[in-house]
Amino acid sequence: MAFQLVGVQGAQARKIHLGGRLVASAIHKTALTGPAPVGPLGLVDDEQADLSVHGGLGKAVYAFPAAHYPFWRDARVQAGAAGLEGGDDALAFGSLGENLTLSGLVEADVWIGDVLQFPDCALRVTDPREPCSKFNAAMGFSGASKLMAQTGYCGFYLAVDTPGSVQVGQSFELLAGPRQMGIPERFKARMFKHLR
Repeated sequence: MAFQLVGVQGAQARKIHLGGRLVASAIHKTALTGPAPVGPLGLVDDEQADLSVHGGLGKAVYAFPAAHYPFWRDARVQAGAAGLEGGDDALAFGSLGENLTLSGLVEADVWIGDVLQFPDCALRVTDPREPCSKFNAAMGFSGASKLMAQTGYCGFYLAVDTPGSVQVGQSFELLAGPRQMGIPERFKARMFKHLR
């Protein structure tokens, strides 16, 4: 089955306000135009500020389902956060910190070790994203991380098996890996561990 890449985003790290202090973050991703080169450590035009949570070989690229954007837009409105960060009520792709926004594919469809095969690039699923305080800052309300933990609308990280490039509008295939652990199961296990 073919899926579609509807957003490709990157950012350079900058200082954001977090808990009364300034910290480096590249969570505020913006659209990249044309073919985006992808190397072993991710999109060439992207930077990660905290390599403990996003970056390195195992978390080189962060993908998020486009299907969850209406939920997060509504959540921001209900929290009174819509219109923050430059007045962007639309919550453009990349606002959740993802490099790739995917159409037709959600976490329940994805297993650790599956491969997203693009025309010129292959990316392997490694882990779900875990909620963090920077996600709260990006969404503009303090309950965003808790909401991610409750819904499992987290997206997932990818390792670069075959460097190349990706571009908005491309179709890609999901190639099955060993299918031993799904993204939702891994996410729930991580959330349970954090709550204990």
